[in-house]
Amino acid sequence: ALRGPRTYGWAVGGVLMLALPFYVDRFWLQAGVFAMAAAIGAIGINLLTGATGQLSMGHAFFLAVGAYGYCVFAGESTVESGHRLTGLGLPSWLAVILAVALAGVAGGLFSPIAGRLRGAYLGIATLALIFIGQHLLFNARDLTGGFNGRAVPPLSLFGFTFDDSERVIAAVPFQSSEKLWYAALLALVAGALFARGVLRGRPGRAMNAIRDHRIAAGVMGVPVARYRAAVFVLSSMYAGLAGVLLALIFQRTVPDYFGMTLSLEYLAMIVIGGLGTVRGAVLGAAFVSLLPQLLTRYSDSLPLVSTPGTGSGIAPGEAARYLYGAAIVAVVLFLPGGLTRLTMTREKKQ
Repeated sequence: ALRGPRTYGWAVGGVLMLALPFYVDRFWLQAGVFAMAAAIGAIGINLLTGATGQLSMGHAFFLAVGAYGYCVFAGESTVESGHRLTGLGLPSWLAVILAVALAGVAGGLFSPIAGRLRGAYLGIATLALIFIGQHLLFNARDLTGGFNGRAVPPLSLFGFTFDDSERVIAAVPFQSSEKLWYAALLALVAGALFARGVLRGRPGRAMNAIRDHRIAAGVMGVPVARYRAAVFVLSSMYAGLAGVLLALIFQRTVPDYFGMTLSLEYLAMIVIGGLGTVRGAVLGAAFVSLLPQLLTRYSDSLPLVSTPGTGSGIAPGEAARYLYGAAIVAVVLFLPGGLTRLTMTREKKQ
């Protein structure tokens, strides 16, 4: 009975997402692209933490691998800020594939540990990745540019470059935000459909069994260590793709961004949105990633929130952390299923 209305809803939503770049301004497009990139990373960690029950505190490390891997693969060798930067000069579309694969390789190197540890022990082990990553990002200057980071080469596909060069389509000037909107939307849809297929198939049932009762899953014939390692690699590849998109949005990568705070934000996304579901990852990513930007844009109209740099009140980023910290507490106490539970309840009532 719900299939018809739900199908119409998805169709209307798809048309709306395709049409938005023709009608909204640059701020909303950049915020939307950032949210879609965050959603891809959130789907990856939700497969690991929400569906398999493996706590990871090192998600930001794999985001950094994807972002800097793309810069190295697609960039040219040049001198910037007194440092010689190494670049392979590969086609940017190939650099995206290699950067995602590199994140998967990094996850594969850590997967033997991920396959044997669980709970807080795995969380502490993955936390070490953050410190290792920060040390490498600041000191491997030939690859990362050090403290100042390095510029991100624009994505080019079939002769179409996703940069600020203006291209008029239907009397609307398309620049980087408009172009990246469709690239991020395509990546998000593909990633969401793949993750949904995994969760609804036999691998998803095995992952849930491992999460609910590891010993019982092993008795039923589920190779627990192998599944844990494989999901860790898959989660790392999702993070690598999200890192590439974030680098393309920011147009410059800096080490400070890929710290512990970013990993905590991704954990907040899946808790607020709902553990173990693709929809929950997308909803939580939209909430956590858009909230600071909205507070920054409307800081003049909000009480207690100050314009960045003025110091007369709470900074928008700090206020956003307070709010989604409170949201985590509210979800844990009153809405264990997260925001996705609200949408599911509404569908059942209809």
